[in-house]
Amino acid sequence: MDAFFASVEQLDDPSLRGLPVVVGGRSRRGVVAAASYEARVFGVRSAMPTVEALARCPEAIVVTPHFERYQELSAQVFAIFRRYTPEVEGLSLDEAFLDVTGSRSLFGSGEVIARRIKAEVRAETGLVCSAGVAPNKLVAKIASDLDKPDGLVVVAAEDVRALLAPLPIERLPGVGPKTAMRLHAAGYETLGQLASATAQQLDAALGASNAHASGARLGAMARGEDEREVESRGAAKSIGAERTLERDLHTLEEIEHEILRHASRVAARLVEADLHAQIVVVKIKYADHVSRTRRARLDRPVADTDAIFEAARGLAAGFPNLKRGVRLVGVSLAELVTAPAPELFPDEARLRRDRLERAVAQVKDRFGGGKLTRARLLGDDSERGD
Repeated sequence: MDAFFASVEQLDDPSLRGLPVVVGGRSRRGVVAAASYEARVFGVRSAMPTVEALARCPEAIVVTPHFERYQELSAQVFAIFRRYTPEVEGLSLDEAFLDVTGSRSLFGSGEVIARRIKAEVRAETGLVCSAGVAPNKLVAKIASDLDKPDGLVVVAAEDVRALLAPLPIERLPGVGPKTAMRLHAAGYETLGQLASATAQQLDAALGASNAHASGARLGAMARGEDEREVESRGAAKSIGAERTLERDLHTLEEIEHEILRHASRVAARLVEADLHAQIVVVKIKYADHVSRTRRARLDRPVADTDAIFEAARGLAAGFPNLKRGVRLVGVSLAELVTAPAPELFPDEARLRRDRLERAVAQVKDRFGGGKLTRARLLGDDSERGD
């Protein structure tokens, strides 16, 4: 989907059409969740601080996100996808891989299917999307970004190397600013140059401790090589845990304790389902039954207690007037995916946490849930025998 959140806002409020729209928080610490193409002309991008976005584009109109509306339209779009294939791997509310290998006898080529999907999305939702049609996920993803908005790029197997070769190295998923800086310093500007380099040459350019694997992986990606399959499943759209408390909580420390308990639960459910989550949501209900939620999008999908807890406790710190009493605390996860995109430089600390989470799940499965818990939760009756 093209500038999805911002496009939805412009769809629902015609007065915003043609204007630079920034979807995100208005506060000093607010972050851009999405920017319309009119705002992108000024260099405004998602994940940018709102303050910086307004400095780049003072005329920008900041709109508070309406996530329920985005979810509603996302469901309509994904229903259109599934008319053409059950093999749909959702990456987020606005992006998915579709394997249409088995659908061509019914509907025609990949290009024909893509055109039909684009037309039906526009007709039924009023929104615009771009598509990449290619032999594998990596190239399809790159192709989908080449002609936005409302683009369609088709890449035959024999044309993959030729299409990728002139593209700047930043087009490759996983090549962030720091990696790009290293590669530019070594003289690499295009994917064609990376594709022609040896793994050893790329190892030297990357200069990482796990450089051998990274160099080989980088070269393969630059050549458009990707063996990953589209992983579809009827997974839950969200996972959550919440509890109405026997007594009201009045301090952030008490709420953090409850959040840790819920983070541990939802992480265990992620591991059991072999899922990762990119959005963390914290919900509280005050003593007067007024409910509030706050959410955060993580840099990368996670499946471990620590990452979920750290994001959730940061959100909890933003709730006002906790002293009035909190009677319910909940933590939920959204934008669930079966596997994160591959990383050139995996976060070893995160990988260790993932292994720990799986080990904990195995122990609990074998010996029972009450045998293993975090030290901070010792003495919590709700954890024992749960």
